[in-house]
Amino acid sequence: MTQESIAAGSLAGDAQISTGARGQWSSRWVFFLAATGSAVGLGNIWKFPYITGENGGGAFVMVYLACILVIGIPLLMLEVMIGRRGRANPEGAIGVVAAQAGASRHWRALGTMAVLTGFLILSFYTLIAGWAVAYVPDALLGRFAGLTGESSSALFGALLADPLKLIAYGTLVLLATLLIVAFGVHKGLERSLRFLMPGLFILLLVLVGYAATTGHFAAAVHFLFDVDFSKLTGQSVLVALGHSFFTLSLASGAMMVYGSYLPAGTSIAKTSIMVAVADTAVALLAGLAIFPLVFANGLEPGSGPGLIFVTLPIAFGQMPLGALVGALFFVMLAIAALTSAISLSEPTIAWLTERFGLSRLKAVLLSGVALWILGLGSVFSFNHWAEFTVFGKNFFDALDYLTANLMMPIGGLLTVLFCGWSLRQATVREGLGVGSAGLFRLWWLIVRFVTPLGIAIVFLRSLELL
Repeated sequence: MTQESIAAGSLAGDAQISTGARGQWSSRWVFFLAATGSAVGLGNIWKFPYITGENGGGAFVMVYLACILVIGIPLLMLEVMIGRRGRANPEGAIGVVAAQAGASRHWRALGTMAVLTGFLILSFYTLIAGWAVAYVPDALLGRFAGLTGESSSALFGALLADPLKLIAYGTLVLLATLLIVAFGVHKGLERSLRFLMPGLFILLLVLVGYAATTGHFAAAVHFLFDVDFSKLTGQSVLVALGHSFFTLSLASGAMMVYGSYLPAGTSIAKTSIMVAVADTAVALLAGLAIFPLVFANGLEPGSGPGLIFVTLPIAFGQMPLGALVGALFFVMLAIAALTSAISLSEPTIAWLTERFGLSRLKAVLLSGVALWILGLGSVFSFNHWAEFTVFGKNFFDALDYLTANLMMPIGGLLTVLFCGWSLRQATVREGLGVGSAGLFRLWWLIVRFVTPLGIAIVFLRSLELL
């Protein structure tokens, strides 16, 4: 036996010993809520509507759904499988699975990168979530009334220019996140998600119901679902490909660590498909809630990233009950961001407790302080450090680019290669719980060839090499 296999076997044993002390979801339904909460976030409610508006509507949606099938769902299934089979944080779980397969122990570095990716994303994700929280009192106090394009931009600009306000709201989101994860799997994650996720869906349905009364609901439906491929460009296809990869919280350690709490006997394939369907449904419902308001007020659906924080407040300021509807919308956005923030924090907590033997409370406090300090860099990017750049980008944009354009695609690609080429086919099939041999063979071909190609295209495009 080689030193490498001895070390790998030791790692597997250590991880399995610690499994007994780990929490576990009480049911498949709770895991579904948790994984859906992780996937549903700012990408669904903030990003999906504006990129759909920019890229032609229905044709873009069709391509996006196809990409979810060939990239999003396969990678989601693999990450959950690794987590459940390894029963540890991402680094430990990959180490266990690699040891069982006789693969190199160096694969565990992939898990380390996933933990780091989630940590870096969370450092600025809470800041963006804080923007949504800040807009709730603005809406309730009627500050959206009479807004024009210029004054709405000025309102958002004033928020970004105030570091104390950004720190206050970002800290509020961070504290809420850490408070929930500090209580562990059952008392923290499960209890909060049982409340937050149904609340999110109820708020979203209420807003869709209100949008249906604007007289422009049919126009929104046609915009989202009428397919006109003449409006689709090569760039649109790449945007759909990229978003399908990022919308499910992949390559950030979140799905691996949530999978590590999944009870044995649960079908990973069925549950992953349910999560992807729910995540996509939220994105489409967000479009049905937003576009009727945009069309009713003569605004542009393709107005870019400012659609939520600049364009929609104009609509809220002009409509009946706009203050209430606007407040509900930003509460919903904040809840979506919080459920994702919870999942992004858990890989770091699990890594600190299992790798270094820290108590959960100490791990939460340590990561919280580090996140808060790192988050100051993103806060100051919009004011005091606006002129400071790294490779032509401010601190916030540099972190965003590093994680979204480099670390996540590389992590996703390596995960697919690890599972598709280092693990045995029978091991993967058993881990996923796929009964049909024919369906599995088709899925296996997609995982080994189609999914890596798709992720590679996204990665090369992000580097502007395609």
